[in-house]
Amino acid sequence: MSSPDGDGGIPEHPSVTEHRLHPVTPFRRAWAPVTVLAGWAVHDPNGTQEQLARLTSTMLLVGLAVLVPVAGLYGFLSWWFTHYSVTGTELRIRTGLLFRRTAHIRLERIQAVDVSRPLLARVAGVAKLRIDVVGTDDKDELAFLGERDARALRAELLARAAGFAPESAAEVGEAPARALVHVPPRELVRALLLTGATWGSLCAALVVPAVLWFTTHNPWSVLASALPLLGAAGASSVGRFVTEFDWTVSESPDGLRIDHGLLDRAHETVPPGRVQTVRIVEPLLWRRIDRVRVELDVAGSANSVLLPVVPRAVAESVVARVLPGAAVPGELPGELSRSPRRAHWNVPVWWRGHHLAVTGAVFATRSGLLCRRLSLVPHAKVQSVRLTQGPWERLWRLADVHVDTGAGKTVTARLRDAEEARRLLREQAERSRTGRRGALPDRWMTG
Repeated sequence: MSSPDGDGGIPEHPSVTEHRLHPVTPFRRAWAPVTVLAGWAVHDPNGTQEQLARLTSTMLLVGLAVLVPVAGLYGFLSWWFTHYSVTGTELRIRTGLLFRRTAHIRLERIQAVDVSRPLLARVAGVAKLRIDVVGTDDKDELAFLGERDARALRAELLARAAGFAPESAAEVGEAPARALVHVPPRELVRALLLTGATWGSLCAALVVPAVLWFTTHNPWSVLASALPLLGAAGASSVGRFVTEFDWTVSESPDGLRIDHGLLDRAHETVPPGRVQTVRIVEPLLWRRIDRVRVELDVAGSANSVLLPVVPRAVAESVVARVLPGAAVPGELPGELSRSPRRAHWNVPVWWRGHHLAVTGAVFATRSGLLCRRLSLVPHAKVQSVRLTQGPWERLWRLADVHVDTGAGKTVTARLRDAEEARRLLREQAERSRTGRRGALPDRWMTG
């Protein structure tokens, strides 16, 4: 049999060029032996203290003289034996100093490629590339690459995943983006000050130590309780401010891009067609200033926040881009139906917070009185529908309808009339089937 090239031989596959990570990577990996020693010290603090008491200054210096070169050698060798390459069908990552591991990531299964730049990485001019693959919980990562190389590789991977030919994917470049929303820092600060969790943590940090002081008069008990509570109060507010600082959402052919972070800058992508659920969260104090928070459930991704705080009208405009054709049910009569009044025998007072709306595009439920959460599930993303009814609910002719999504999450329409729930079960199963048939493909760069 003759080969396609006519020379009678077997055609050779094009050679694959392997690349190493940025030369600054060994300094990051050199910390691994030090981390092992620190872990041992935390695991056995008494033994560590006894060992340190036996060491002289000379022995400590000798130990450091051995530890530093060993850590440096480990960092260098782990960097030296790590390679990555892009073939016509997959991204390969070879790692391992003693035990070799090769990850084969199929390009068509890549759903997002995020660029992260921690503070020290920004100083060194490098970035971390995190690859989100369909069907896996953990992200593969390349840390570190030069900032320009990271963005170029990200653009090439997304172009390959979108179906561009290997020889042209590298030339496509990063898809253009158009800014949609930017959250100013003062808006974020105001939202954090109007968050009940922030004030709840702060009140607990003030009240609990005061009560302990009046009951025990022991300053150590006061400090032992005050410091963790103050730390929790600071983490809930300051931590969110640092993470959500300079939040920007942009629209591009490869999805919605999210850039944020004060110290560690993150560049994330919400893949098109992979959003399973959108939640609009309205804390009690935010309603007076017409502000909401928008969260997401994305299949196979840990991305959960789309907009930390924006006016409701802006949130609805962005949701319309995430879920094309979906209208957000509002407060107008008939848009959201409340549970029957007899539901108060099952859940006193709080039954008033359970609402339901089914449109041509989404299955929507709202729950909560103090903090409202409106969940929107596109019909095409519903994996299964279930009806549950406990004995007390049967007595009052009530039932719950559960809608399961591909992100492993469930949205529940609680305390519905039993006959309505059975009808809803049948109709939602049919809407899901027809929705999947008409759904757009989950591809990049199709716009």
